[in-house]
Amino acid sequence: MKIAVISCIHGNLAALEAVLADIDQQGADKTFCLGDLVGYGPYPNEVVKIIRDRNIPACQGCWDEDIIDGLEACECSYPSLLAEKRGRIAHEWTDAEVTAETREYLAQMPLALRHENLCFVHGSPQSQHEYLLPETSAFLALERVMSTGADVLFCGHTHVPYVRTLSDGQLQIRVVNGDESASKNTSSHTLEQQAPEQASQTLTTPLKRIINAGSVGEPRHGKPQATYVIYDTLSEQTSFREVDYDYDQTCAAIIDKGLPPIFSWRLSQGLEFAEKADDPAHICER
Repeated sequence: MKIAVISCIHGNLAALEAVLADIDQQGADKTFCLGDLVGYGPYPNEVVKIIRDRNIPACQGCWDEDIIDGLEACECSYPSLLAEKRGRIAHEWTDAEVTAETREYLAQMPLALRHENLCFVHGSPQSQHEYLLPETSAFLALERVMSTGADVLFCGHTHVPYVRTLSDGQLQIRVVNGDESASKNTSSHTLEQQAPEQASQTLTTPLKRIINAGSVGEPRHGKPQATYVIYDTLSEQTSFREVDYDYDQTCAAIIDKGLPPIFSWRLSQGLEFAEKADDPAHICER
């Protein structure tokens, strides 16, 4: 079975239409979406309508969540304070632009999707705002996959595609009984404290994978082409697809609708325009 996985469309209608056409040409049997249908881009309602009309299963991204619950994230959700300022402008514009029907759809999106031994999330199983990066510690990455009970975890959020194999995975769990019991020595009338009991268990897991689908609507891998993933469940092979589309059309619409012009520039370059966060793995604590 060939599965297409798309993510981070961000209101980029032209990119979505081009990617869906490519998916049809590739003969994918099913398509999953990892969220962030809205935000930054000029066509949030049109994008949601296509995903809804095509019955594409989609989990909720951080932008989809924030449009529903309000922009409550702290600055660590952005790569810089400058990016946060621009993000707030985009949030206010998107919040005013989306229809009641779009808002209702975003509100009912699940946080995760499952298909056999595959799990689909936006950021991580823990939070839509958590970044699973290629350099994320192997222990944390393995824990995130194992927490889902799946063998392959698909994520987005970073806008940069990658595949990471976690082989020979092993976690050791140690449980400490913190209750200190005391026994009375009747001959010396003193109390002797017993050391807390410890029980450990080692879990060995078969090969696991994390596959990042990149971004349809706002790629940040250094190219303007939209990216997505084709995964073959039989061969377990991953194919990253880069799709050309008329990004100038979206760039012009960004400016015409009054969104920050820098969004247009970075879309044409396939790059973020801000300094990196000190700790990009950190997530907001709401």
